[in-house]
Amino acid sequence: MRTSLTLLSKPRNLLGRSEVETHAPSPVTSLSSCYEMRNTPSVVKFFVFPRVMSSPSSLCSVQRVCVCAGQLQQSLLAFGRSTRKLMRDVMEEQQRALDILSSQVTELMTKVQTLSSEVQRSNTEMYSIKPVQSHGRDCSDIKDNLVSVVPKIPSGIYIVHPDNTDSSFEVFCEMDYMGGGWTVMQRRTDGLIDFKRPWADYADGFGHLAGEHWLGLKKVFHIINQKDTRFQLHIALVSHDDVTSYASYDDFRLDNETQFFSIHLGRYAGSAGDAFRGYDQDQNQDTAPFSASDVDNDGCNPFCSIGNSTVESCSIQQNQTGWWFNQCGLANLNGSPEDAEQNQGQRTHILWDTWRQKGVPHTIKSVTMKIRRIATNN
Repeated sequence: MRTSLTLLSKPRNLLGRSEVETHAPSPVTSLSSCYEMRNTPSVVKFFVFPRVMSSPSSLCSVQRVCVCAGQLQQSLLAFGRSTRKLMRDVMEEQQRALDILSSQVTELMTKVQTLSSEVQRSNTEMYSIKPVQSHGRDCSDIKDNLVSVVPKIPSGIYIVHPDNTDSSFEVFCEMDYMGGGWTVMQRRTDGLIDFKRPWADYADGFGHLAGEHWLGLKKVFHIINQKDTRFQLHIALVSHDDVTSYASYDDFRLDNETQFFSIHLGRYAGSAGDAFRGYDQDQNQDTAPFSASDVDNDGCNPFCSIGNSTVESCSIQQNQTGWWFNQCGLANLNGSPEDAEQNQGQRTHILWDTWRQKGVPHTIKSVTMKIRRIATNN
């Protein structure tokens, strides 16, 4: 029995240690490098590494690979977190930059609007240099009186004192257009002045003489009804695509207020067509009395047929503006410039129906009505 045990004992090397003990890793090395192997699933140990598992050194190599894989996974997770944080930081920085840019744009827009207001005010003030006394009865008379004294008479605001009236008032005189001497009685340019007005405003006038305005029926009546004078009416039109046209009448008169300032027109000339008289008698606005939203003289009794609709008041139907309506008619230069493109079929815009392109009325963005003395009646 002792002999058998001796045969089964491990062979010794020269130092008295077994060969297995010589090649085996130390307990410290095995513990430090292979501790992660306990987390490796048994299935992986058995099926994936059947041969490697039989060698302690190979086992430690696999364990080190597992440790490295775990560290790589942790590194990837950390990298993902840092990348997301970086993206959030970049997006927040971009949002801050956009907020600053938006604030700057808003500030610039405010400055532009302020500058535009300043320019408009400067232009108004430039034209608001008024003489201390009247230079004439109307702009034609002013031109005749100053032409021998002033080489170039400027357009602007002047004081006139027509005959047969006890008061003087301001008007805008155009001295550059077609020989000058024009008294502006109406101007539409930018839609800043609301022409939705009652009768009293149309009788007395409103707006700014250097910009959009209606001079007033009373003032126009005093100018054109002076003794031994005759006036022409000139209408200058500009479309939204900057096409120009005009309509001119060689005689222009108004009745007094008791007759509602009825209009009387002479012969027509021009390129825009005679919208005042229209195409037939039903559309003729010549001799028509003036109407407003609160004073109805439009001839619609009890209503007028406009297209497929019935209208009780032309003024209310046409943006509550005042004009010489006769069953509405084809002309209303007091409509809204802003409605020209959107509401062409609703008659709220500036209307001169006989001025057409390819059968369609032009959309009008600006208009000026002006009068000038052309002759002396004998």
